[in-house]
Amino acid sequence: MNRSTISDVARKAGVSESTVSRVLNGTARVAATKQRAVELAIREMGFQPNAFARGLATGRSNAIGVVTQAIDSPFYGEGMHGIERTLQASGYTPIFMSGHWNSDDEERCIRELIQRRVDGLILFAGRLGAARIAEFAQQLPVVVTGRTLDAPGVFSLSVDDEAGGRLATEHLIDLGHRRIAFIAGPRDHPDAQARLKGYRSALDHAGITYLPALVTPGDFREEGGRLAGERLLAMGEPFTAVFCANDQMAFGLQLALHHRGLRVPDDISVVGFDDLSTAAYFLPPLTTVRQPVDQMGDLSAQALLMMIDKRDPAVRAPSVSLVVRESTRKISLAGARASRSNRAA
Repeated sequence: MNRSTISDVARKAGVSESTVSRVLNGTARVAATKQRAVELAIREMGFQPNAFARGLATGRSNAIGVVTQAIDSPFYGEGMHGIERTLQASGYTPIFMSGHWNSDDEERCIRELIQRRVDGLILFAGRLGAARIAEFAQQLPVVVTGRTLDAPGVFSLSVDDEAGGRLATEHLIDLGHRRIAFIAGPRDHPDAQARLKGYRSALDHAGITYLPALVTPGDFREEGGRLAGERLLAMGEPFTAVFCANDQMAFGLQLALHHRGLRVPDDISVVGFDDLSTAAYFLPPLTTVRQPVDQMGDLSAQALLMMIDKRDPAVRAPSVSLVVRESTRKISLAGARASRSNRAA
């Protein structure tokens, strides 16, 4: 184990201990020759500064708290990868905690992270009320993704979910589908509400009657999509296409269709939302609305670092786009027959 100290580095570099500290902490300008001597001594000695001691010197912990909703989720996993990559490149360490879509759990996570003296917080979606988030933002900077929140010390970063819902539904309408079902997310989730609004807007613009019987809630997970698909099939209301509020539910839906002997896209076309990395490798590859969650993680980390440095975040959420693959096709006679019966057991 390397036990070199600042004193050892200072002696080797021929400078004072305070000069070594200034180089490590970036707290003041150091002559170029001295900085090079210190950096060379650090490399040769394999010196690693104590993070806690550096925090005392700079007033920062160089740690960022990240409250996601489900650490095992492929969606949030991609977002966390973007956050981690950006923070580590800037010398910060992320601390990840999961709120489990529960406001009490989210608040507990935030309090624990604040106790650990993190320099800022990133909240990936969630259900904690805006007023409570605003209170926490009085203690440290907060970036919230997946929702809009206007409060001092808070920066919001969210994609246009309603526009994404329209894109998905319009794609199916353009393929000739008129009986389009929708598997929504949880009723109280803002993303789910916005995507439902986009779905209804596209139907209305095309002059297609909105049928509540073709809309069923899900939970943004694969099993929720499978169960929602079973409910749609059991209702007996014919449909030729389904728009799912996220890719994971689209995967579950396709299993439900498979169990009923329905083929995608020959009998039923399916569109998802998110464009997870696995969507292109599913069978058939999934047509979906792309929201680059990895980039969203990267941008949220960038925004928070700017806030920590007392700068206004100069980032904008990326636009959504439609990625057409092989799970959708123009409606066919076979599809229309399947729609009439849905091959009920």
